Amino acid sequence: MKKIFLGLLLLPFLCKSQTIDQSLDVAKRKIASRNYIEAKADLSKLIETNPKNKNVFMLRGRAKMGLQDYYGAIGDFNFALDIDSTFAEALNYRGEAKVSLGDDDGAITDLDKAIRFNAKYEEAYTNRGFAKYNSEDLQGAYFDFSKALELGTVNDDKYFNRGIVKAELGEFVSAIDDYSKAIELDKNDANLYNYRGVAFYNTSNFDKAIADYDQSIKLDPKDPLKYENRALAKSAKEDLKGALEDYNKSLELDNQDSETFNLRGVLKHTMLDYDGAIADYGKAIELDGTNPTYFDNRALSKTIKEDFAGAVDDYTSSIELYPNDPETYYQRALVKLSMNNNYDGCLDLKRAEELGSPDAKNAIKKNCK
Repeated sequence: MKKIFLGLLLLPFLCKSQTIDQSLDVAKRKIASRNYIEAKADLSKLIETNPKNKNVFMLRGRAKMGLQDYYGAIGDFNFALDIDSTFAEALNYRGEAKVSLGDDDGAITDLDKAIRFNAKYEEAYTNRGFAKYNSEDLQGAYFDFSKALELGTVNDDKYFNRGIVKAELGEFVSAIDDYSKAIELDKNDANLYNYRGVAFYNTSNFDKAIADYDQSIKLDPKDPLKYENRALAKSAKEDLKGALEDYNKSLELDNQDSETFNLRGVLKHTMLDYDGAIADYGKAIELDGTNPTYFDNRALSKTIKEDFAGAVDDYTSSIELYPNDPETYYQRALVKLSMNNNYDGCLDLKRAEELGSPDAKNAIKKNCK
């Protein structure tokens, strides 16, 4: 009798446990398919009858993250951690939510704990790598992305992440290796070719850079940045006509990028189209009047056109934005000397010398007696 009675007591308990597990599996599948609203609703009902189940709170937190409710997600991860303070998954996802909110220091604290409780937690290393990258701890990010590669299934994203960090550390040859491995795993990702092209460009391998940009543009012909990158490589190869065509295409796709106008202006100046250069610098300044380089560049083209007054005005605007550049004072001095305004020109040369310009020192000896 006791044996039968015990079995009757255990049977409902086992069925209930199986029902919870099945419900959690359904929720996981909905989250994986990005059906976050239904997953959240299902898990909220499940919490009513299972208020002490850490996995239910953790999964609802993940559903809220999918809905970009990061504060709500952190609340659920907190509930899960109240139940089990060593719950590595909740620490990992809370860290990921904090990264999304820009709290990288808080994220690193959580992810350190997640890794302490599970030293082989691949996803936690990846998330900590992002947090460290955002915090400009590039060496730390390098370590974490490498550890994620060592521990988990290899994929293109992992090689890409590490490649980005290597490139920012100036390790372009090694970055090319990671980008190449990523491309082997996904040959249809335009961004992989674009980033490898940038790395090739930084190693002065312009032909390979252009080949990668060609493939990137073939896969994604609507991204203006890819044309701009190819234009830079073509300029380095002295294919000025080809570079101009690419800048034109880039601006056709996005005519609100000040830097593209500036770069096209530099190219037009090189091609001796000073009026075109001045027009492009003017457009760059309209879009972003806080960049002193744009004023410097326009002043240089105006000087060649002998618009000395306009050049002085532009150099003055540049100095107002960035008053500690000796080269700007030096260039303005040369223009003033060309206008026979020796007194003001020598004042600029003196200021340029004070800021460290060796050219200004020589010019003072020649012009300021």
